[in-house]
Amino acid sequence: MEIDEYQSLVYDCGSSHERTRLMDELYVVGAGGIGCAVAYALIAAGIAPAIVESDPRKIAAGAKGHLRVAGSLPRPARFVAFGAWQPSARSTILLCTKCYDNAQVLARVPAGATLVPIQNGFDPGLTTLSHEFEGVASFVSECDRDRPWTRITRPGDLHLGRRQSTGRRETRPQVFDALRRSGLFRTIEVRDIEPFKHAKLMYNAAISPIAATGGVDNGRLLSDPSARRLFFDLLGENFRILSAAGIELGRVGPLRPETVARILRRRWLATAMGRFFEPSLRGTYCSMAGDIERGRTEVENYNGHLIRLARSAGVPCPLNEAAFDLVRSMTARGQRPSTAAWRLLAAA
Repeated sequence: MEIDEYQSLVYDCGSSHERTRLMDELYVVGAGGIGCAVAYALIAAGIAPAIVESDPRKIAAGAKGHLRVAGSLPRPARFVAFGAWQPSARSTILLCTKCYDNAQVLARVPAGATLVPIQNGFDPGLTTLSHEFEGVASFVSECDRDRPWTRITRPGDLHLGRRQSTGRRETRPQVFDALRRSGLFRTIEVRDIEPFKHAKLMYNAAISPIAATGGVDNGRLLSDPSARRLFFDLLGENFRILSAAGIELGRVGPLRPETVARILRRRWLATAMGRFFEPSLRGTYCSMAGDIERGRTEVENYNGHLIRLARSAGVPCPLNEAAFDLVRSMTARGQRPSTAAWRLLAAA
């Protein structure tokens, strides 16, 4: 089925004019795990965005094999090469790239466009912009490297909300309604997105440096005693930094961050609960997996952000500093991940 035929079959999402306008000017930038899942959800809800991607292999594969989410029917999708992308001031842009790609994307976003980043981590360059809405996904979506085919390996939610620091009142993007209809994941709209972004950061900045430097799946962080000890210590340090900085934390998983912190103070209990959660994490990988070998990571946007917060709050952050330095060093040298790297973190 060609994309024009598919669009003629989607159910009405308001007026025909409004649906056409959204299709013509809605972009999902980045055909990674989150971008593919978000684009698929929109198509399933009757809105067909253009997917902007820089990798010609993904564009070609998408044109031939459609957009796919494991366990669901493939969907025809429109792909646009990043080099040819020219959004207008009327565009709605869902930014689903990794933070280290933000600068080149934002250079193409015109004033007046509606920008909604859906990313992990905190990009200082993005923080200075005046966009009002952001999102953060707590589900884990792992995309093939050369095809827009993804697998949701751990269920979760998509939180969408305002950035309270902007002080603006933009019109709520209508695309939020389509995401809520899709059913691929639960979409939750919140008053303030920052507590949920920081709660996700608390976990990402503990999982990613250990799993990425060790070259292991997420389950290993709970099954291996040395990895588990590092993970619990780094998770506890992250909570202390965020608390000292006076940052409110939302709930992005089964437990509130404050509950997790109390559990971590009782290591026998944390270890017992780790054994319970470990099977669900086997075969899932952190968002930084493979990035060390490719020469770019988001450690600046994860642990770097926490280090800046810690210094502003006047609290120590030795594990975050060690994790930051280790990832940067391994990336610069092109060092292959190995669990031997954990010894350097354990010495911090």
